[in-house]
Amino acid sequence: MKTLILLALAGLGAQLVDGSLGMAYGVTSTTLLLAIGTNPAAASATIHLAEIGTTLASGLSHWKFGNVDWKVVAKVGLPGAVGAFAGAHFLSALSTEAAAPVMSLILVSLGVYILVRFTLRGIDRRNMGKPVRKRFLGPLGLVAGFVDATGGGGWGPVGTPALLASGRMEPRKVIGSIDTSEFLVALAASLGFLVALGSQGIDPLWVAGLLAGGLIAAPIAAWLVRHIPPRLLGSLVGGMIVLTNVRTLLRSDWVDAGDTTRTVVYVILAVVWIAAVVHSYREYRKDRAAESADAVAELAEPNVVADVDAPAHAGEKPVGAGRPSAPRD
Repeated sequence: MKTLILLALAGLGAQLVDGSLGMAYGVTSTTLLLAIGTNPAAASATIHLAEIGTTLASGLSHWKFGNVDWKVVAKVGLPGAVGAFAGAHFLSALSTEAAAPVMSLILVSLGVYILVRFTLRGIDRRNMGKPVRKRFLGPLGLVAGFVDATGGGGWGPVGTPALLASGRMEPRKVIGSIDTSEFLVALAASLGFLVALGSQGIDPLWVAGLLAGGLIAAPIAAWLVRHIPPRLLGSLVGGMIVLTNVRTLLRSDWVDAGDTTRTVVYVILAVVWIAAVVHSYREYRKDRAAESADAVAELAEPNVVADVDAPAHAGEKPVGAGRPSAPRD
């Protein structure tokens, strides 16, 4: 019973983060399942089965709050499903340990770029609203889906920063579309695991626990995305990407940092991240104040022009030109 409650709380927390930042459900849940002794394939299968329900609920919630671009969902989700099915099939024979540091290094670079971009410049709207090319979304979905199935998580950490870096979608639309398309990925990965493994190592109660927590958190996370300022959301996502993947790098054979070194790096990154988020919020407030002042000025200006330039009625002069003189005999 304690394990079930723990899994439900983990599912709630993971979905709250995933639904509001577009990543980390799989990473969080996989870490917990591996910690209690589940083998990688069974852990990934359990999580993807739970994600069928959580991603469906999350997608519907994001759609309700207007956070979904359905064209992007189709273009990235279908290739993602193909990649996930293939990844599920080859997980037992394929080791992703060697590739993990490389992927993490790429994601750290993207995370730093997003963090700096949204902290210092906000949203660059020059490309905002332009369609995201299919030749970009297709390979992105294929790679992200494969990584997600083989690593127990990765759809959000790969897909979210790549779409944010394109500068063509608002952060809330990126997160909503990635979360919604993940339903296709979770479904395909689950089918792949069931074909390859059957039900071996999969505990239905664990699936139910993760699912229950995720269903509660899905609408809350979608509401948060709708109301968090885009600039602030970009800084939050960028910091999450950096912290998550720096952890992988420090534990890899490339670095193999000690506990003290890792702690110092985490503290420094956390301080920088908090400072970036605070700065983004302050700049957002300044931008809102400037926009409000401009809006007031635009509303006031036409009234002044209309009063001065309005044609005078018989026996009257335009407003502002003084009182009309008394009529002469």
